[in-house]
Amino acid sequence: MSIQILPEQLINQIAAGEVVERPAAVIKELVENSLDAGARRIEIEVEQGGLGLMRVRDDGAGIARDQLALALQRHATSKIASLDDLERVASFGFRGEALPSIAAVSRFALTSRTSEDAHGWSVTGAGLIDGALPKAMAHPPGTTIEVRDLFFNTPARRKFMRAESTELRHIEQLVRRLALSRFDLQISLKHNGRHSLDLNAAEQNAGSQNVVSESDARASRIAAVLGKEFLANAVPLDETRPFIDGDLRLWGWAALPSFARSQPDFQYLYVNGRMVRDKLLGHALRRAYADALHSTRHPAFVLYLELDPAGVDVNVHPAKSEVRFRRSSQVHDFLLGCVHQLLRQVRPQPALHHRVPIGESFRESFDNTPRQTPFAYRMAPNTNVYDEVRESAPSLASSAWPLYGEISQRAKTVSESTDSASTTQTIDADSEPLGRAIAQLHGIFILAENALGLVIVDAHAAHERVIYERFKTDMARGGVASQSLLMPQMVNVGEAGADHLEAQSAQLSQLGLTIDRAGPESVRVRAVPPLLARADLDALLQSLARDDTDGLGHFDEALDAQHRVLADMACRAAIKAHRKMTLPEMDALLRDMERTDLAGQCNHGRPTWVQIGANELDRLFLRGH
Repeated sequence: MSIQILPEQLINQIAAGEVVERPAAVIKELVENSLDAGARRIEIEVEQGGLGLMRVRDDGAGIARDQLALALQRHATSKIASLDDLERVASFGFRGEALPSIAAVSRFALTSRTSEDAHGWSVTGAGLIDGALPKAMAHPPGTTIEVRDLFFNTPARRKFMRAESTELRHIEQLVRRLALSRFDLQISLKHNGRHSLDLNAAEQNAGSQNVVSESDARASRIAAVLGKEFLANAVPLDETRPFIDGDLRLWGWAALPSFARSQPDFQYLYVNGRMVRDKLLGHALRRAYADALHSTRHPAFVLYLELDPAGVDVNVHPAKSEVRFRRSSQVHDFLLGCVHQLLRQVRPQPALHHRVPIGESFRESFDNTPRQTPFAYRMAPNTNVYDEVRESAPSLASSAWPLYGEISQRAKTVSESTDSASTTQTIDADSEPLGRAIAQLHGIFILAENALGLVIVDAHAAHERVIYERFKTDMARGGVASQSLLMPQMVNVGEAGADHLEAQSAQLSQLGLTIDRAGPESVRVRAVPPLLARADLDALLQSLARDDTDGLGHFDEALDAQHRVLADMACRAAIKAHRKMTLPEMDALLRDMERTDLAGQCNHGRPTWVQIGANELDRLFLRGH
């Protein structure tokens, strides 16, 4: 077969395969063109999930009559003119392929009017518009584009489209993402004549009596798009660092780990206002949450990364959903550090999160819990909140097994003298947000009274997090302290397990575990961290023998493996179920939780405590009815 130049129509249809994946992709290209035209109001109408009709109307700059035909030519654009422009792209669309590609696979109409024209001009066509003459038409300043019968002339593509409800869901998700890219944008979405989304511009109303700050206006848009639940569980951040020719800035909202989702549906990431799905940034965010999420859960966030356009290449993917950074490692570490440190600074605030309405299942309560007074998280100061009883029970971080050592006679005396008076004392909601222990339930849960009502703590999960954080701190300072066993303990782990532990003996010694080979299938434990002195060492070694900690050259992977060992050690050292605790011990654990990073989740991502408010308790007993 001889080589030949493809027809223009076929070229456009092939290009459409890269740009037009589904109706939502068409909406994306058209709305981004509207934004680049300076639109402040965009109306979107779709029928049959977008396959029947997609209409996007804006109030942007419009297109002049003599430019309409040119706008529908491939590689025609007003957004770049030279290589320098390409290296500093600040607009959304710039390839000049979207309109001709969309027009090639639909019944297409483009109507536009500039502010200088007395009326609008329109061009139409079915699969081919080249050479069509503009016709005069009444139209307000701005542009309207209609796309009907998508893929009518490429039936093989159309049969791959999903059900109407599925395509609509993709469009709705896209419009939400676009709405969060520009807070000053008024945007609406109609499906089959009914409003699906209608958002006013979130602006500062400086001229009104009720002035709304920029941050509150943005928070209002976030709540309108994602719901008040997200905002009540999210912590705002705004960090800046010098970078290349300007600053690297990250701002937005990161949700607490307790708001983790079963799907990554609440992950909104923007680079210079462009919504992206970037592997590098995604990895940084997963690592930021790694210590607090179960592997099957996904963090929620709305984050905006801003940097000089010269520092990022957006010309990587036809749909422009991926980017490449000039200094990717610095961007990665900046994002990871900002979110990680933010999450670690948050201390228990029962008024704002971990609240459980009576009558809902545990899982439902964490997905659909009403919150109070959003966006006011307090960062705990580095102060000692221990009282006299707390001082009598040595800190978990320094004591040997059991949890807080043997409670001294002085602590018992103080406990006996304060138990009867505890119900009349005022609880300081600032220094003791988790309140004071009043009882232990089933040998598993600590019941505590705070200013808001009842706090329920999973003692093992909470203790596990506190130990784990202490182990990590010790590692950062040079290694976990250990103490020699009076009698070394032999553990049979099988030949493969013994080989594995022997190979990792140097790394394990940094974690406070001194182990050597005792036989073909066994190892000898000579020293352990004090908190593991009475732990089930056999179970711990069996677990470590299966852990994949060797052959890891990448720092992140090695750190993950190290943290997995520390987490396993913390789990073995933590309080076990059905261990009776005294009130001073329970209070000591509450105070340690208030001082510990990420105390709201155990090492496996489970919540460590919940709050049941007084109002919920009143409703349970019909008080006030």
